[in-house]
Amino acid sequence: MLDKTQPAEFEQINLAYNQVFRPGRLSVGLVLPLEAYAVGAEPTLRGHLEAARKAEALGFAALWLRDVPFNVTSFGDPGQVLDPFVYLGALATATERIALGTSSVILPLRHPAHVAKAAATADVLSGGRLLLGVASGDRPEEYPAMNQSFDDRGARFRDSVNYIRTVGSAYPKHENAQGKLHGGIDLLPKPHGTRLPMLITGGSQQTHNWVAQNGDGWMTYPRTAAAQGQVIADYRRRVKAAGQPDKPVMQSLYVDVVADPAAPPRPIHLGFQSGTDFLRSYLREIETLGVNHVALNLRFNPAPIDTTLEHLADTVLPDFS
Repeated sequence: MLDKTQPAEFEQINLAYNQVFRPGRLSVGLVLPLEAYAVGAEPTLRGHLEAARKAEALGFAALWLRDVPFNVTSFGDPGQVLDPFVYLGALATATERIALGTSSVILPLRHPAHVAKAAATADVLSGGRLLLGVASGDRPEEYPAMNQSFDDRGARFRDSVNYIRTVGSAYPKHENAQGKLHGGIDLLPKPHGTRLPMLITGGSQQTHNWVAQNGDGWMTYPRTAAAQGQVIADYRRRVKAAGQPDKPVMQSLYVDVVADPAAPPRPIHLGFQSGTDFLRSYLREIETLGVNHVALNLRFNPAPIDTTLEHLADTVLPDFS
């Protein structure tokens, strides 16, 4: 259950982090693309910038982009297709207030200097609206395509996080397997806020203590209430044991919202089909467990996206604004 001793606010990092994450409260975001598409199919991306602007106007807290370099057919999901950092640039100019997040950048498949520069650029262009979710990756087929090994991705992930943190300061000195910085060069631009807010996805091939200590928050997946409450409590115990201030937790959730508000839940991949009555009660429950943000994925929701967004804004968002 929620720790009533939580502070009034989390650490202040940038505009997005400060607005999306509040202790004891849940905010609601959306995973792009905002359209339904079948397993094995590709999204059309028709009207995707207009849908993003509509989500902002309706009051959703964040838009989330996945990093899927290759369409691995065995996974049945090519993500939003577009490169996440190029897409972030487009969204930064197409929107004004909504947070823009990655869920998540696959660090072992990118050099951390490129990630740091692209992420800071998106943060600056959007006025501090970037949330940088990072992960070690889970599609083995992508690694040989980039001449990278899969088994040691955890070590490269750690090195990348350390590198990205380091280049946020001016003329840093740093050396690891990703490269050597001797203090005579600087990476620009710097983030809009105090640093890039990095959220660790799952375990990312790290120990529980490392995840708690090195991220600015934790991204996880739906579980039963008992299991979710247990893992969140454990995460926050480890954060506290590391001598750090409390940090937010967010989770993903696939939903298919039907027209009948009283429709009972039916399981779907990493989520459920239901009416808005059950969805609201579920969100209230995970809020009490300590989840601070949920990213709704509407991929399996066949209703027109405008209708669904308006329905959620009218019936769900008022409880989580």
